[in-house]
Amino acid sequence: MKTNCKRWKYLLCITAVTIMFAVLPFNTQAADVQVRLTEQADKKQESTSDKMNSAENRNQAAITAGAAGILDAGTQVSAKGEALSSFAKAMMTLQPQIQPESTLVMAKVNEYVNIRLEADQDAEKVGVLYKDCGGEVIEKNEEWTKIKSGDVTGWIKNQYLYFGKEAEELARDVGVLTAYSETETLRVRKEPSLDAGIVGLLADGQAVEAITEEGDWVKVSYEGETGFVAAEYVRVEFGIDTAESMEAIRAREEAERARAAAEAEAKRVQQKEAVLASASELDILAALIQCEAGGEPYEGQVAVGAVVMNRVRCGGYPNNITDVIYASGQFVPASGGRMESLILNKTTKASCIQAAQEAISGVCNVGDALHFRRNNGRDGLVIGNHVFW
Repeated sequence: MKTNCKRWKYLLCITAVTIMFAVLPFNTQAADVQVRLTEQADKKQESTSDKMNSAENRNQAAITAGAAGILDAGTQVSAKGEALSSFAKAMMTLQPQIQPESTLVMAKVNEYVNIRLEADQDAEKVGVLYKDCGGEVIEKNEEWTKIKSGDVTGWIKNQYLYFGKEAEELARDVGVLTAYSETETLRVRKEPSLDAGIVGLLADGQAVEAITEEGDWVKVSYEGETGFVAAEYVRVEFGIDTAESMEAIRAREEAERARAAAEAEAKRVQQKEAVLASASELDILAALIQCEAGGEPYEGQVAVGAVVMNRVRCGGYPNNITDVIYASGQFVPASGGRMESLILNKTTKASCIQAAQEAISGVCNVGDALHFRRNNGRDGLVIGNHVFW
């Protein structure tokens, strides 16, 4: 038994030794393979690194060789960039000077055009835009334009309107600069100086036609004479005549019918061509003549009265002196309170009263003229400092 055990021990030892020697060559070969793989990887890495270094060197050389060209190109780009920057700055400088398209419109008619509620010839009439009156564009299509003029909003056919530059030119021609006094007693001086003589006085809220603004002074027309008022004490506004609503027209026509009935008897005893005015209307016309032409030659005073009477006889205006003078936006003195002051204080000049009487009786030295203003070079009949057309 012991012998058998020893044999088994020997056999196990021999077997273990045999297995060990059998395994050793395999591990060595594996190690050799591993070494070879490592070496090949190192060589590949070295080769890749060499290639990368070579490429890097070539790129560096190219960068160095082409530095001047790149710098030149950079300079060109920089120059272009500066040019574009200068152009952009110029455009930014010019941009604020580009004005939006004007929304002003003016009537392109001989007398008046109807304003409709809708863009349709058969739509309800909401107002009337008279010759030399204007407004603002709200909406425009190929045939009609919706405007706002005064308190009237509605549609007018494009063919009866001026737009853009034409409208602006007409507005400048017929519009009026008005200076409103904003102090209790404003002195109108002969020259733009506090030491200059006084032409007259304006109460708070009274208005005169402004001719131009000259620094700290506003040049005005005061009773037909040129004067100056301190700019800090007036509010200067540019205005054009605006539309009349149908409600206002109906109210005016009703008042006219009532006055016409009251004056019917008196009119029968007057000359056929003359328009009878009550004593109050004579006072009103005389006061207007003084406010507009008190400093003009007598011929110029009669001419102002004749324009008023031409309007009374014209179908496009009210048929009495009071409504013609007080129609919205027609005569500056009628909206400023100066006329009423002259009438209540009975300070109207005798020459102006006489000129009013002659105009009412039919004297006319301006033909069919319906308008006048300070002579600004426009076509028309020039009398004194006014042009009539």
